[in-house]
Amino acid sequence: MYEEKKFWQQNGGFNGWQKVTERDIQIYLQHLADRKLARSSQGRQMSSLHSFYRFLIKRRIIKIDPTQTIVVRRGEKKLPQFFYQPEIKQVFDSLQGDKPLTVRNLALFELFYATGMRVSEVSGLTLKQIDLDLNTILVHGKGNKDRYVAFDDRAKNSLLNYLNNARPCLLKDKDEQHVFLSNQGKAISVRGIQYVMQKTFNQAGISGKVHPHELRHTFATAMLNNGADMRSVQELLGHSSLSATQIYTHVTMAHLKSDYEKYFPRNEES
Repeated sequence: MYEEKKFWQQNGGFNGWQKVTERDIQIYLQHLADRKLARSSQGRQMSSLHSFYRFLIKRRIIKIDPTQTIVVRRGEKKLPQFFYQPEIKQVFDSLQGDKPLTVRNLALFELFYATGMRVSEVSGLTLKQIDLDLNTILVHGKGNKDRYVAFDDRAKNSLLNYLNNARPCLLKDKDEQHVFLSNQGKAISVRGIQYVMQKTFNQAGISGKVHPHELRHTFATAMLNNGADMRSVQELLGHSSLSATQIYTHVTMAHLKSDYEKYFPRNEES
């Protein structure tokens, strides 16, 4: 509590924690905001004050908690990052050839893009979860919640090529049931997928840091941009609530607004 105490001492005096008022705390929070301190940092400062005053109340050192009605608004959520279609094509086009790891990587990223699965779900995917006749996967999702996702014929062809021609080359134990294997013949880990994606995308000309979750965002954004019902997208993503899916509407609207500003003829006049 040193910073708070120092601030009040320098701005009107500090007469003990029991004398601090709600107004004093609001002035201190405004001071943090004026310093351009991030909302998360302001929240941590406020959380510390909350905890401190709960302690003082519990010890009966003070009777009134001046922090109890004060809430720091959370900062706006960042919109999900996603890849544009030409970027996806750029990556897929770079994965040509019949080397086992190249074939695996193409199947891996095709499946990510076509299904919107989480990286942990792809890492843990087993052969028996895939129905190649129906082009569906039974996904064991968060909180032991199962769902079905579909995949298109392009993803199916890449997957079949991997299962028939590349996976046997990577396989070390015939009883291994995981679909995607590392070069040691074991299930590729979440971290392994992250590493492979970073390397593959950078080599394909996609600069900066990338993450498998961005392929999930890309799937959701593409579905909504092409008219999919939000409830259907929610089910495919395995979101427990619609609010988790609704953030993608902000992405599609931002994309829509960007295109409007770029292509609407009167915008060229201003």
